[in-house]
Amino acid sequence: MAGFSLPAPAKLNLFLHITGRRPDGYHELQTVFQLLEYHDVLHFEASPAGIEVSVDGADIPAAGNLVLRAGQALAEQAGVNYGARVRLEKRIPIGGGMGGGSSDAATALVGLNLLWGLGLDQAALMTLGRRLGADVPVFIGGKSAWAEGIGERLTPIELSRDWYVVIYPGVQVPTERIFTHQDLTRDTSPITIARFSRPVGLWNGLHNDCEQIARRLYPEIDATLGWLEEWGTARMTGTGSCVFLATSDRAFAESILEHVPTQWTSFVTRGTQQSALVEASAQIRKSFQH
Repeated sequence: MAGFSLPAPAKLNLFLHITGRRPDGYHELQTVFQLLEYHDVLHFEASPAGIEVSVDGADIPAAGNLVLRAGQALAEQAGVNYGARVRLEKRIPIGGGMGGGSSDAATALVGLNLLWGLGLDQAALMTLGRRLGADVPVFIGGKSAWAEGIGERLTPIELSRDWYVVIYPGVQVPTERIFTHQDLTRDTSPITIARFSRPVGLWNGLHNDCEQIARRLYPEIDATLGWLEEWGTARMTGTGSCVFLATSDRAFAESILEHVPTQWTSFVTRGTQQSALVEASAQIRKSFQH
């Protein structure tokens, strides 16, 4: 079988409210996952046996990463011993709160399901993906979504296709360090999708409960947010460290990019309602049928 490539899109959390903490230590939350055009790329080739993973563009151990774990979990569930070579082109900042690892795992599940001809449907892949991480299912589902629970209860949501200035300050934030911090707010009052969807919704009282802790622990995040706030309403995504500003004006977004200090990594990308992974995997599936 010929090799093929699939995108692994990034996401932004447009807000992140922590509404409680469960007995098992996981946090109850509300958020909106905005999927983006910006993405990693995974290249798939069949091999006789075993799963080999290589990474370009980042210092990620090939052994034990989420792509390898996804492949092993899929092979175990399907009861197969097929092989694959997977090469990951890494662009999404690591530890930046943009879901890169989860998205890579999701694309690995989708791609290997195609490569091995397993025929598992989207629901089965999402169930398997949930074992790898709470954010994996949204990338398999491929639609921007309202999320509750620990992020696993997803409702597709219509979002305006805004442009986003994204800045990575060069620090990686371990999620556990933020979620276990004693000063983290864990009692934000729940809201409804209808409240979020009002014309004033995106910034009207919505926030990221992790932001203040991250700003305190990581001066680089505080400095980056402070700089971007000079241009408009800026926010941190997820547990950090990337920060972003939304605008409907592409030219304005690109003008901000021209002024970003050189010590930070930055880019402009656009939000999508449906992930590029959905279309790309459908095209691969169609080509296999001919």
